[in-house]
Amino acid sequence: MIDWSPIWLTLKLAVISTSILLVLGLPVAYWLSKGHSLIKVILEALFTMPLVLPPTVLGFYLLLAFSPQQGLGKWLLQHFNLQLVFSFEGLVLASVIYSLPFMISPVKSALQQLPVSLAHASFTMGKSERETFFKVLLPNIRASLLTATVMTFAHTLGEFGVVLMIGGNIPGLTRVASIAIYNSVENMDYRSANFYSLVLFGFTFILVVAVFIYNKYASKNLPG
Repeated sequence: MIDWSPIWLTLKLAVISTSILLVLGLPVAYWLSKGHSLIKVILEALFTMPLVLPPTVLGFYLLLAFSPQQGLGKWLLQHFNLQLVFSFEGLVLASVIYSLPFMISPVKSALQQLPVSLAHASFTMGKSERETFFKVLLPNIRASLLTATVMTFAHTLGEFGVVLMIGGNIPGLTRVASIAIYNSVENMDYRSANFYSLVLFGFTFILVVAVFIYNKYASKNLPG
């Protein structure tokens, strides 16, 4: 009998991680889109590292950083009774860090392509920077924002190395679908592996196709 818990856990992780990244990633992308100071270049390079590093590298350092036996992990456990290693909260943290560039990069690029006069006109009309960002700039990059959101969500669905390193393989707690696939193959249970793989593939494929259709429809309805 197929265990659906890895699927539901994966969807829960993707929803929470994407929601957090929407809250954190948008202001960071906006800040990075303005100017090119050295610290911004360094931070952008740091945020991009999950794209080029093996996931196990990031997972390994997160495992060291939040180990309950030392450093920050020990402090969190003693003062907040919070253990991130081998917990769902740890999976969320790892997913947020690992998927950060998928949210930031498309939004930052879209903001940089907007004409500067758009923001200047908003400021001239007495709008604050916050109002300008949410009511003027974001509506003009909604296609890129949707793409970033869906790609972040889809990327979280398929995470393996980083979640395995910090979350382990605990049924019902940290065993997401990608880890369930690995377990099934290890146990030569190809029926279960095929089921989990098809669910992930089908769900992700539908999301990506929906984004492409929306973007194509939106581009046709642009003025001019």
